[in-house]
Amino acid sequence: MIQSFVYDKEEQRLAVRFVSGKVYTYDDVPAEVAEGFKAAASKGTYFNDVIRDRFPFARSRSRGR
Repeated sequence: MIQSFVYDKEEQRLAVRFVSGKVYTYDDVPAEVAEGFKAAASKGTYFNDVIRDRFPFARSRSRGR
């Protein structure tokens, strides 16, 4: 489900790339949430339980998809 992600601590912005190639950017994500995501054994479960539908987000344009 999750291919990769990058967290910008200063901006509190989390960019998540899914295996589909789609990239979504989540705003106002606390550092503790990003650290929990990084440490989670199942990134998909953590994402669904803690991040999805809980923070403002936008789909980023990805090239080639």
